[in-house]
Amino acid sequence: MTYKSLSSTHTALSQGQTTCANIVKNYLEVINSARHLNIYIEVFAEEALQRAKKLDEKFQQNPASAGKLFGAVISLKDVICYEGHGVTAGSKILKGFKSLFSATAVERLLAEDAIIIGRVNCDEFAMGSTNETSCYGPTRNAADPSKVPGGSSGASAVAVQAGTCLISLGSDTGGSVRQPAAFCGVVGFKPTYGRISRHGLLAYASSFDQIGILANSVADVASVLEVINGPDEFDATCSAELPFRTKLAAERETRTTKIAYFEAALHHPGMDGEVKNQTLGFIEKLKAEGHTVEPVGFEYLDYIIPAYYVLTTAEASSNLSRYDGIRFGHRTQDAKNIHEVYKKSRTEGFGTEVKRRIMLGTFVLSAGYYDAYYAKAQQVRRLIHDRTREILQRYDFILMPASPTPAWNIGEMADDPVAMYLADIFTVQANMAGVPAIAIPIGKNSAGLPIGIQFMADKFREVELLAFSASLPIHITA
Repeated sequence: MTYKSLSSTHTALSQGQTTCANIVKNYLEVINSARHLNIYIEVFAEEALQRAKKLDEKFQQNPASAGKLFGAVISLKDVICYEGHGVTAGSKILKGFKSLFSATAVERLLAEDAIIIGRVNCDEFAMGSTNETSCYGPTRNAADPSKVPGGSSGASAVAVQAGTCLISLGSDTGGSVRQPAAFCGVVGFKPTYGRISRHGLLAYASSFDQIGILANSVADVASVLEVINGPDEFDATCSAELPFRTKLAAERETRTTKIAYFEAALHHPGMDGEVKNQTLGFIEKLKAEGHTVEPVGFEYLDYIIPAYYVLTTAEASSNLSRYDGIRFGHRTQDAKNIHEVYKKSRTEGFGTEVKRRIMLGTFVLSAGYYDAYYAKAQQVRRLIHDRTREILQRYDFILMPASPTPAWNIGEMADDPVAMYLADIFTVQANMAGVPAIAIPIGKNSAGLPIGIQFMADKFREVELLAFSASLPIHITA
């Protein structure tokens, strides 16, 4: 059997009910039976089994030597480097590339006896909200395979949802962990910017990107965060803030909290009726438990998406310039001069959505438009940051729907990128402000599709955010 939590895994291992090798074998069986969902790009079957056997031997010799994540089977989004293994960001331009080093987060997982079972699909270079822009084809939602799983970490969410691993690491630039978590009925967490090192994470937009965690429970998110967070000499943006330590039990008293929510969000024209009703119902439950939940004004809601896409596409234009067929990535076989090497290599290697964002980003950074677009978007970002922090000085948390709608049909947004961009309207704020946020499942709609809710906290308030979230009833649908 497979286990739904790290604590149940540890209990079974310590009592001799199973072994790491058996746990890995069970997960491999589930992965094989879930191939129709197109979750994994590569499964490290033999390697995972060998590591599991070594961990079993280590445990038999000295049970006290087991690391904090002993026996935890984890998958990695295809933007996170793992030495000697492929990493392609779901793009043809990196086909066949193998990483020369491991991300700091991966090194820290392995140091605490985690087992990496494979790398999972994602939107190309993490650009998308549906997991459909991948060169490997779309991943499907396990709740309904005709639906998208969200993106860009959609396969990470489905990997946990479908029981193919215990935990998955994704990345979150504008909601890419939290929106898929809501669509798939799992927990998705984005830390404060700088809490987790970005060393070894293929960049989309460097001032927004963060490694995030997807799991079945808040407790497992906290356990992984405790291991992978903290300063790193390879990432200058990584904060020297004191490392996170799990204190959920100590902080999880029946303390009542003050929570803000935006009425403008709940009455937004794009809001699905069932999502709205479940969110309002959840607010009433919080009030009944003694929490103060109040509406507050937030005048910048409609400016979040335009500012976000100006800034992230600008950063993407810069970050992806290295994939040119000369320094990195696919090189065309049909070039007569250096100009054609650049042009044809990038044309052949990048998909439509990535090309669209590179061109948008190049445009907003170009002479004559920089001040009108990029500089103005930075000013808007500062306003959003300051207003968000101001609210979080008066309230413990900000409550938002994780997505205005449940998962939609595969292919439904293919011809309307703007509609896809607007799907991020409730998750982007946390990235613009650099604050931590978590999505938890609260139920299903009438069609049986998961619905999630989101909480944001002030910078480096992960302990309070996770402790509060752990006290809430979570509706795991898978």
